[in-house]
Amino acid sequence: MTLPLTLDSFLTRFQLQPPPPSPGFLPARRQAAVLVPIVARPEPGLLLTRRAPWLRKHAGQVAFPGGMRDASDPSLCFTALREAQEEIALQAQDVRLIGTLPVVGSSSGFQVTPVVGIIPPDLPLQPSADEVDAIFEMPLQEALRLSRYTSLEIHREGMMHQVWLSWYQDYFVWGMTAGIIRQLSLQIMPELAT
Repeated sequence: MTLPLTLDSFLTRFQLQPPPPSPGFLPARRQAAVLVPIVARPEPGLLLTRRAPWLRKHAGQVAFPGGMRDASDPSLCFTALREAQEEIALQAQDVRLIGTLPVVGSSSGFQVTPVVGIIPPDLPLQPSADEVDAIFEMPLQEALRLSRYTSLEIHREGMMHQVWLSWYQDYFVWGMTAGIIRQLSLQIMPELAT
């Protein structure tokens, strides 16, 4: 039986296990960032959103708060915090940034930097009516269990792409979001692979 993952053990593992370097093969792309919010509970949670069903891109998908870097953004960490404020009313002063995960390429042509931050529990978050359909929290230990993710190979633009998918309650977690969660798990919780 696995011991419960605490916030202290998560932080220790995250800080002691640096992520692998970002792949060098990503072509120059537009930059974006997402915030990976870890909720500071005795058994921490992972905060996620479901995008509004009427959006032109990625409608209805489970995602982290985030988006494209504006020319005026001084950093990608700033981008992640700005987007989280716009999408779910998460204030920058409520986020303790602890690091980043390897950059990933998105199907929509962005180079995305996942920014990991710790947030207090029970904040008065509010989904943006224009962008977000739902905000929900998943137990972090459950999110990081590698065996919950299934691999699917998709043929797109003449190449095979590996996509990860999983369900949590009524939420279908897949694509880049599932890949980011798996990467976080591989970095800090390899013993939970089963």
